[in-house]
Amino acid sequence: MTDFIREGRLFRVSGFVPSHRQLFLTSEATLVDRTTTMIEVYIGHVGLMLLKPYYENGLHIRRATAAEFGMLSERHGIQPQDAVYTWMLEREGGSFVVGSNPSWREAEYELMGEREALYDPREPWPPDFPAEWGQVG
Repeated sequence: MTDFIREGRLFRVSGFVPSHRQLFLTSEATLVDRTTTMIEVYIGHVGLMLLKPYYENGLHIRRATAAEFGMLSERHGIQPQDAVYTWMLEREGGSFVVGSNPSWREAEYELMGEREALYDPREPWPPDFPAEWGQVG
């Protein structure tokens, strides 16, 4: 299993589309953390989530451990079959999402040109500029 780890960056909840159950988390290039890339994380088929509006120390997206899932299942009534779809967003736990496998995209901000988002259904993927992408799980 591959975790998504981008610690030391500021991430924010940049969007949730209830009609399509889509969650977007974004980290923009900033002078404060000396980053030059934009990172976007997408989680679809969201059934339940407990989020912070900002993640000041970055993200560590991983599947919930059995102990974590047991606690979340008891507190929130998550069904046992959803254990493989329960994702923790921080190393120590806390925030979580029940949804499909998270995917991510990252590109140098300056090379994106006029493009404002990496997950834009109107734009082709892969783009005509260098980018990296992957999926958790």
